[in-house]
Amino acid sequence: MTDTMNMIATGGTKRIMGLDVGDRTVGIAVSDALMMTAQGVTTIRRMTMEKDLATLKGLIDEYETNTLVFGWPKNMNGTEGERCEIVKSFSDEVKKIAPNAKMIFWDERLSTVAAAKSLIAADVSRRKRKKVIDKMAAVFILQGYLNSLV
Repeated sequence: MTDTMNMIATGGTKRIMGLDVGDRTVGIAVSDALMMTAQGVTTIRRMTMEKDLATLKGLIDEYETNTLVFGWPKNMNGTEGERCEIVKSFSDEVKKIAPNAKMIFWDERLSTVAAAKSLIAADVSRRKRKKVIDKMAAVFILQGYLNSLV
């Protein structure tokens, strides 16, 4: 049994939060209480690091999160590039507001593409897709992680 599944069985874990970190936005998703499904919560419009972290801290508290899954934007050839450094830098700042949270980096290659295809298939307009794409990418990231737990 995985550590996370063991924690679920003993009632020692809370919801898991997925983050799709971008330059202008951070998509946020959370798991259900049983950690089986991911739901989109919101998209944080980046302003200043202090404001971004304050908003994120409020969500971490609201959803009683103790595990954060960051999308890890590897290059298509599997190497880690500049985007990974940006996510790592952001996660270092998050660690300051959530020092006890477990930080997980999850390969997010094509999560935004999958989210866009899902929204197109649902016939969501281009304007509306732009508003929710980051949140949907966070859902795909978190759902991938949750699926790996079983």
